Amino acid sequence: MSGGTHEHLVYMANQIARNLAVLGDEEAARETAEHIQLYWDPRMKAAIYADPAGLDPVAARAFAILRERAAAKAG
Repeated sequence: MSGGTHEHLVYMANQIARNLAVLGDEEAARETAEHIQLYWDPRMKAAIYADPAGLDPVAARAFAILRERAAAKAG
């Protein structure tokens, strides 16, 4: 995935988190995770998992939630 594409994915994840900030950090992270789970292609998510640099804290927490959900489902 090109650097520009990766930067755009980070931007989008951060933007989703910022739009949900009114909910408070933890709820915004859960809702961001839900949005990403529902609407992002697996390749998009994989790109962020491979390089999460640049994610705002709420967006980073959203990806942590997604990892936790995947681990619980696999486990």
